Amino acid sequence: MTGSAPQQNHGQVNEYGARGARQWTVRDAVIDFARRVGMTSIFANPGSTELPMFRDFPADFRYVLGLQEAVVVGMADGYAQATGNAALVNLHSAAGVGNAMGNIFTAFRNRTPLVVTAGQQARSILPFDPFLAATQATELPKPYVKWSIEPARAQDVPLAIARAYAIAMQEPRGPVFVSIPADDWDQPAEPVPVSEVAHTMRPEPAMLERIGALLDACERPAFVVGGAVDRAGAVPDVVQLAERHHARVYVAPMTGRCSFPESHRLFAGFLPAMRERIVELLGGHDAIFVIGAPAFTYHVEGSGPHVPAGAQLCQLIDDPGVAAWTPQGIAAVGNVRLGVQDLLTRAAPKARELPAPRALPPRALPPSSGSERMSVAFALQTLAEVRDPAGVVVEEAPSARPVMQTYLPITRAGTFMTMDSGGLGYGMPAAVGVALARPGERVIALIGDGSSMYSIQAIWSAVQMQLPITFVILNNTRYAALQDFAPVFGFAPHETVQGTDLPGLDFVMLAKGMGCPGERVSEAARLADALRSALATSAPDDGPTLVEVVVA
Repeated sequence: MTGSAPQQNHGQVNEYGARGARQWTVRDAVIDFARRVGMTSIFANPGSTELPMFRDFPADFRYVLGLQEAVVVGMADGYAQATGNAALVNLHSAAGVGNAMGNIFTAFRNRTPLVVTAGQQARSILPFDPFLAATQATELPKPYVKWSIEPARAQDVPLAIARAYAIAMQEPRGPVFVSIPADDWDQPAEPVPVSEVAHTMRPEPAMLERIGALLDACERPAFVVGGAVDRAGAVPDVVQLAERHHARVYVAPMTGRCSFPESHRLFAGFLPAMRERIVELLGGHDAIFVIGAPAFTYHVEGSGPHVPAGAQLCQLIDDPGVAAWTPQGIAAVGNVRLGVQDLLTRAAPKARELPAPRALPPRALPPSSGSERMSVAFALQTLAEVRDPAGVVVEEAPSARPVMQTYLPITRAGTFMTMDSGGLGYGMPAAVGVALARPGERVIALIGDGSSMYSIQAIWSAVQMQLPITFVILNNTRYAALQDFAPVFGFAPHETVQGTDLPGLDFVMLAKGMGCPGERVSEAARLADALRSALATSAPDDGPTLVEVVVA
């Protein structure tokens, strides 16, 4: 790669007919395009078929090394979500893409824009099924990429990357995939023409008029918000619309972002991924407006209606595919922020009574004796009291999430991130990506003990780049989510669930082996001081720390 446009060679005429410029290569054209669109951080784990891409690596680019491909994609996901721009990922042929598929699936569910490239064996030997070749390379990442291609000619690679970027950034955003044979990079190619593509679409005015009229006429509206609200930068607009209508605001099931401040008087709580419970919690509302989320995501088989009797459902979503399977009601498709802003231009609705505020939870108490473990509620309540509410929390502790939603309120847009997919191995590397995107800010990675073992190599990357991340590991020595969920599938009370106990893990030693200092806390009285120390940032390049919290 070259760090700038190819050097002038005066007196010669290249095949473009431009006097004085040497022939561009595929590498030149790809780097030039990536620079123009701001994809100058390359998240990667190296392999032989990718080496030609990185020759003469440009000084203004950054290579972000992950020790396993799932870590690479998780870091890129966090970085892309925090910056709002697509991140460039490079993986190794079929094996690397295979290792990365769990987090590619998560990026797809997160609607994260990623341009994923993968090396391929040289075109000249592909007919001989060579070692490390990716058979049917474009099919491997499907269906969890928006677009997948192996260009027919080397000269087509730069335009394929440009098209991939445009598709990744168009709503609904998501990952795309380009397979690139190793001998393509030095082939001649033309620069990618300068072009601009709109990434958002305004919802249809007629459908917004119907939604606005429904909201104006109803008596007891409820809003259900999802991750697309925060992704679109629409949280202040949704707050304003909810205040205008005196609407209770719930968070949609399995939402990976904070799309409404949880300290707001109109905040009503979180919906579970169960049909009957959703209907029960939304009972009494005559209009339900789902904004930036599916209506609704379910986890277990249910029955009965999707909304309470007498309630009308409407939806504003950036994904036409989601709108297509919405079970009833009306849906407007397009950018969430633009749609909400259009609704705000309507005349003020009739006055409504302000709904009763949500009841505050009781304080979590420390253990009554030294022999008892502290509760997850007490641990998260303590973290909430000592952390900066403007800081980012990246969470992957599924069994603790309901407790977190009660005792660790997220009050600001852009300060919470988790996976929409339910797949583990995302949170620790995503925290690394967020920290890269927000230099000098201390990021909290709140991770379960089981979840952490899927991509714990991310600690090494955080150490090497001296990123201010505090990894908080909730250690309950088990896959608690599975044990808690077992009764839904017919397990008797106290029946053993095979494969869910996790004894013998020492996270302080694991972190120390990668150069990260850590502390294990099992006494409730020590927790606040340990967290304060781990969260303190005295310099922009303070490195990561780890706190292992032993909980019941």
